[in-house]
Amino acid sequence: MVHVNNMSFGYSKKHLLFENLSLSLSRGHIYGLLGKNGAGKSTLLKNMIGLAFPQAGSCQINGQPAAKRLPSVLEDLYFLPEEIFVPALSVEQFVKHTACFYPRFQEAELQRYLQEFEVPRGAILDRLSFGQQKKFMIAFSLATNTGLLVMDEPTNGLDIPSKVQFRKIMASALTEDRCMIISTHQVRDLDSLIDTVVVLHDRKIVLNQELDQVAERLTFATHSTTDGLDVLYAEKSVRGQQVILPNTDGRYSRVDLEVLFNSLTSGNPTVLQYLAQPTYEKSF
Repeated sequence: MVHVNNMSFGYSKKHLLFENLSLSLSRGHIYGLLGKNGAGKSTLLKNMIGLAFPQAGSCQINGQPAAKRLPSVLEDLYFLPEEIFVPALSVEQFVKHTACFYPRFQEAELQRYLQEFEVPRGAILDRLSFGQQKKFMIAFSLATNTGLLVMDEPTNGLDIPSKVQFRKIMASALTEDRCMIISTHQVRDLDSLIDTVVVLHDRKIVLNQELDQVAERLTFATHSTTDGLDVLYAEKSVRGQQVILPNTDGRYSRVDLEVLFNSLTSGNPTVLQYLAQPTYEKSF
């Protein structure tokens, strides 16, 4: 659905933020785009959807150049930026003026999401708290039912219960026809939500892999000591040593996104090198 091919981009010609970056994203997935503050996540998203323009390479949505912003592409795309602006309109007025741009918008779904987020239906948007505004915009974006939904730091401004509700609502809204991309530097916010992790670090995509594939290759565990263990990565925590080990017995362990992210951005290439190795089927 989304294809970034050999893209180079910088806010000046002398200092490129990305160089020869390639990335492909498909329908039926919730992608988590992870990166440190300043890694360029927002800039990458804007290039992908045609709000920024590569100096070289291309960004395409369904085979169409994103930069052309064709109506046929825009009606199937919704972008929720980190910094939102809501007008001095009621919920009903906002829907009346905006929903017409999205052919698959569902009013009933919007009302259900607003109820789950506990956003009052008769609210005036600019009088809501920032967190309530954010929840309304999340609800509206989901109700558009666009094939491509891109969210930049959507959990910023949400309290803990709202983040839990966000994960539940997002998971329920995924279909085989939708591609969802969520960027964040708050890695824990995407736990139990995403199925594919994309890590942006040092101006390139260092990982784009389904979590099930990661779990097949790696074991995440906590040990009091690393003595005698084939450790790929370890970091101290209040519970002991959080470690990443090769998955040698085929048992599934939950992927710890934060530990995985820390390992990939720590400067230690061991985990990345291990994931990049080819897999071999066992012969019996």
